[in-house]
Amino acid sequence: MKRKKVSCTVKACELSILRRDVAGVDLGSREHYVCAPALQGDGRDVESFGSITAELYRMADWLKARGVKSVAMESTGVYWISVYEVLESRGFDVVLVNARALLSVPGRKTDVLDCQWIQLLHSCGLLKGSFRPADDVCALRALIRERSTLIAESADWIRRMQKSLDQMNIRVHHAVADLSGVTGMAIVRAIVDGERDPKVLAGLRDVRCHKTVEEIAEHLRGNWRAEHLFALGQALKLYDFIQARKDEYDHEILQALKKLEQASLNPQEVPDLTRKEKMKALKKRGQQPVREALYRMSGSDLTTIDGIGVETAETVLSEIGTDLSSFPTEHHFVSYLKLSPKLAISGGKPLSSKKRLSTSTRIGSALRMAATTLRNSKTALGAEFRRFARLKGMGVAVFAMARKLAILIFRLLKFGQAYLDQGVEVYEERFRQRRLMACQEMAKSLGYMLIQKEIAIS
Repeated sequence: MKRKKVSCTVKACELSILRRDVAGVDLGSREHYVCAPALQGDGRDVESFGSITAELYRMADWLKARGVKSVAMESTGVYWISVYEVLESRGFDVVLVNARALLSVPGRKTDVLDCQWIQLLHSCGLLKGSFRPADDVCALRALIRERSTLIAESADWIRRMQKSLDQMNIRVHHAVADLSGVTGMAIVRAIVDGERDPKVLAGLRDVRCHKTVEEIAEHLRGNWRAEHLFALGQALKLYDFIQARKDEYDHEILQALKKLEQASLNPQEVPDLTRKEKMKALKKRGQQPVREALYRMSGSDLTTIDGIGVETAETVLSEIGTDLSSFPTEHHFVSYLKLSPKLAISGGKPLSSKKRLSTSTRIGSALRMAATTLRNSKTALGAEFRRFARLKGMGVAVFAMARKLAILIFRLLKFGQAYLDQGVEVYEERFRQRRLMACQEMAKSLGYMLIQKEIAIS
């Protein structure tokens, strides 16, 4: 087949300037370079500013003098935070841009060229700002993130205590399920205080402990070496210190949540959960005040969703707030959380080897952890989790159920669509009906007809 030759003249394409009242900022640890429209004419001015607070205020005055209304900057490390907050407080519309959108800078890469390139793209409407919740929600988010760091550090000192005990052949983690539990910590504190009798140590067991005193005492006979006992005592002191700081963060977070409570919901009582065992566990852990504050903040109780606890609800509301207008649909919300299925296709073929640019977000990680709790749950979500795990494996089941939890959270926060557990029996019956319909359709396509007949399944 002979192809036709096509020849034409194409005019040079230039970027169309949509707005001139914008600026671009290239951030640095010591200096910030800013490009903004000139005071007179169609040109652009570039100015450098220091990183101290006085220089940031001078930057805001410099931008005001040029009639700038919107400023674009990269999310570089933590350098953008102070600049963002100062400019936002002065009335500028600050656009925080992902650094991946600004990788290609024409010509030699310098700070002066970077700020000009950012300003040009912003003036042409080619930059999209990253999602950032309201300022009061950001304050809550900072507290919860710092508390998460303390929780991770306390877990590290638990591992150090277990290491010291292992070196003395004291197998407390074999005697009890959790070293940081009531029985485990009681035994550790008694050892640090000087107790060496295995039966006395085993007698500190909690009444709910499944193992007897004799079974626990067998694991508490070891080699009491002074250096390991000293390391155990130091690890316990640091663990207690971190726990005390964590309690202070808990108090501060509760106060921050109360400031975010809606006035219309403040006198309203929070309804109890329909699942009594979950409600009892929340009260036992002392999380009921936080649950009530989260409800009055958002107007919705995320803990009504199976698998979602107070910690997960805190993470969700502190990371995105209660205003989900930035997410048009639930699919946009799921994609933002990095919980969308990977469907990379090139040339009609799936790219199975291509890795994700970012594996997870804080909310995504919290929802994955929440999804794992559905493994033995006697609910509809638990039955769905087990079906996914049986057909696709545990990893796919965790990912799929984390996505399902994200969708339920979106519908609850944006539309007020309450979650109602249908129960395992209803879910299994509905799944059985779908399988039956699929079998009937297959038989019909082969020219057969299924006749229902009840048989006993042994």
